[in-house]
Amino acid sequence: MDFTEDAISQLPALHLLQKLGWQYLTPDEALDLRGGKLSNVLLDGILIPWLREHNRVKFKGWELPFAEGNILSAFQALKEIPFDGLVRTNEKIYDLLCLGKSLQQSVDGDAKSFTLHYIDWENPKNNVFHVTEEFAVERVGSHQTRRPDIVLFVNGIPFCVIECKSPHIKDPIRDAVSQQLRNQKDDEIPHLFLYSQLLLVLSKNEAKYATTGTPAKFWAVWREDNIDTAGAKNLSPLQELVNIPLTDDQVDKLFSENEWLVRDKPPEYGTLKRQVTEQDRTLYALCRPERLLEFSYRFILFDAGVKKIARYQQYFAVKKIMDRIRTREIDGRRRGIVASTARAMPKCAGCCRMPVTSVSLARRS
Repeated sequence: MDFTEDAISQLPALHLLQKLGWQYLTPDEALDLRGGKLSNVLLDGILIPWLREHNRVKFKGWELPFAEGNILSAFQALKEIPFDGLVRTNEKIYDLLCLGKSLQQSVDGDAKSFTLHYIDWENPKNNVFHVTEEFAVERVGSHQTRRPDIVLFVNGIPFCVIECKSPHIKDPIRDAVSQQLRNQKDDEIPHLFLYSQLLLVLSKNEAKYATTGTPAKFWAVWREDNIDTAGAKNLSPLQELVNIPLTDDQVDKLFSENEWLVRDKPPEYGTLKRQVTEQDRTLYALCRPERLLEFSYRFILFDAGVKKIARYQQYFAVKKIMDRIRTREIDGRRRGIVASTARAMPKCAGCCRMPVTSVSLARRS
């Protein structure tokens, strides 16, 4: 039996991510899409076409495509933002991703400013989602590379970086966190993490998450009730997903990169009736495309030069508060919120280091 991280953690993660809606790219395909440049971390060949297709100028009844010059200008604005430290530059890119880029364009003789968006936050299905493995990135000032195990891309933008470790090594999660932190250093591959919103470390029965710049002691575990609780007769959605086979094409593509793991490609791959692992639960909770977009857009903030991401207690507390705010009584009145709610909510013991409020973490709701 093969006890490598690939067989125990990385391959099952790639299988589940594809079932969640992430389209798999081989490392060679990903490299082609970034112009063959190991120093480039954006998938230009996906991002530029998406910008063309999903952005329109609307003015006085007119609806026109953005000029090609504006498309390329928006692309360059995202790609060539000056480096000003990891977290500060990440914040500038985050604002650009959330707010879009204002560009001037002439419509029927009138020059006006219009906003071009990099992500359709409100309609997740309008975005494209890709996953690749062994994503080789050239180190700063060197031709050496680092290879994060898995990277998730939204519209060609690297949103999530994942490190996988075998549970058979000593303290795999600590080792994976250390690797993530090393890769963010100035002389490593910080340019990948300028765009990242979510960072994960996985080891089958353990998993933690954080965001760009989070110190090791603040990496957190995600907990979500009933995420894989089966009904009396049916499997949970997660239980079903981990046991749904990949298509023949998906298996061929995946094992073309990992053929050393098996002598013969197992025809039952993905139908092993395996038990759901903690790794599966974390990927399902945080990496479903719609959840990742929501989490990135509504539950991340920058505070005094620190990037903060919500803990699970904060996420669900804010969701409940917002649901209560939106709910009206029969007579039309809104349901009240006790003044001490913020004080009563759990404080984040980790990267957020503050009590949760609907203003602080759901400011875009």
